[in-house]
Amino acid sequence: MPGLEAEVFDMATAIVRPGFDASRPINLGGADFTEHKYDWYRWLLEEAPVCEGKISVLKIGLVARYEDCRLVLTDKRFVRSRGRARGKGSSNPLPIPMPKSVAVIARSMIYEDDPEHRRLRNLVNKVFTSRAVEKLSDRVEEISHELLDDLGEQNQIDILERYARPVPSRVITEMMGLRKEDVAPFQHAFGVLTKGMSGLRILRTLLWDLRAIDKFVRELIAQKRVAPSDDILSALIQAEEEGDRLSENELVAMVFLLIVAGFETTLHLITNGVRTLLEHPDQLARLRAEPELWDSAVEEIVRHRGPVHGTKPQYPTEDVTLHGHTLKRGTPVMPLLGAANHDPRVFEKPDEFDIARSPNHHLGFGFGMHFCLGAQLARMETRVALRNLFDRNPNLRLAVDPSQLKLAAVPGWHRHASLPIALS
Repeated sequence: MPGLEAEVFDMATAIVRPGFDASRPINLGGADFTEHKYDWYRWLLEEAPVCEGKISVLKIGLVARYEDCRLVLTDKRFVRSRGRARGKGSSNPLPIPMPKSVAVIARSMIYEDDPEHRRLRNLVNKVFTSRAVEKLSDRVEEISHELLDDLGEQNQIDILERYARPVPSRVITEMMGLRKEDVAPFQHAFGVLTKGMSGLRILRTLLWDLRAIDKFVRELIAQKRVAPSDDILSALIQAEEEGDRLSENELVAMVFLLIVAGFETTLHLITNGVRTLLEHPDQLARLRAEPELWDSAVEEIVRHRGPVHGTKPQYPTEDVTLHGHTLKRGTPVMPLLGAANHDPRVFEKPDEFDIARSPNHHLGFGFGMHFCLGAQLARMETRVALRNLFDRNPNLRLAVDPSQLKLAAVPGWHRHASLPIALS
C-alpha cells in the first residue's frame, strides 16, 4: 500500500534493499531511482499510479499508468504553459524564473499550447516530411560506415562516444548546411546544451555559454537568409503557411530544439539499443536471421529501454483527481512514459523484450499534439546505426560486467554515462 515501507528483493543484484514509500516525494534524480527505475515503475503502476515526485527542489506530480499518461497528454484540462494554467496568460512557460539568456529556448514550441503550437507545428511540418527523412537515409548509411571504418583494429571502445554520439551529431551538422568553419562552434554548442545543463556547470551555461550560442545561431540564420542552400535551416527560414513564417526568435528556438531533442534522443536510443540487444542474445540471433524485423526491433527498443521516460511538465487548468490523488491547478505534472510502456494493462509480458511485438503502441515518442517531431528521423538513424554495427561486428559484446555500467542521473531520461564494448 502507498506510504508503507516494505522490503523488496532485487533479483537482478541479489540483495535486499529499502522498499518504496509514496508518503514522501520520489526523487527522480536520486541514485536509487536512477539505477532501479524499472523496480520503481512496477511498484508505481500497481500501488501509487499517481503520486508526488521531485526534481531537485521542484515538486512535481507523477502519473505512471498508460491510459493516465495519454489522458494528461491529450486532455484539454492540461496545458504546457504554467501561466495559462494559472489564468495569467502565457508569460513564462517554465515553473521557475529563468535568465534572459534562455528565454528564447523557453519559447520553443514544445512549451506552447494551441493555437500557437499548431501554428508553429504546421510551419515546421513542411520541413520534417517522410520524403525529407528518406532522402537522408543514404547519407546516414555513409556516415555509419565511415565511423565504423575509423574504429579500425581497435578492440575495446566506448560505443557511446565513438559511434552513438557522432552519428546524430554529424547528421544534424549536415542537415544544417554548415560551412566548414562553422562546424567546430556548432559542435561546441552540442556539448554545452547536452552536458552543461546540470551540476556546477549550469551557472556558466546559463550566464555565459547560452548567450554566445544564441549569437552564433543568429549569425547562421543571417547567412542562410543571404545564401540559402538545400538544408533544413534554409527550409525552415523559407517555410510559409498562409503568408506566415517563423520569426528569428522562433528559428533560434528550433535550432536549440533540434540539438537537444533530435540529437540527445537518438544518441541514447542507439546506446540503449546496443546494450539491450547484447543482453538478449536470443532476440539478436533472431534479428540476424530475420533482418526484415529491424523496424519492429527499433520500436521495441523504444518501448523496452527507450531514452525518454518523461515529458516536459503539463499543468492542470483545474484540479484533476485520478485514483484518489488530486493534481492541483497550476502545479507541474510529468507523465512517466517509461512506466507507461511497461504497463501490463496494455502490454502482454511488458518486461520481456520481443523484437516482433505486435501491436506495439508505446509512448516512447510521446503522444498527442506534442508527439516527437523527429521520431521518423530518430527511428531511421537508430535502425541504420545498429544494423551496420552488428552486421560488421558479429562478435560484439559488453566489455564489462553489466553491474559496472552506470546510468546518468538525469530526471525523465534513461541514459548511460558510457558503454564499453569489445568489437571482437
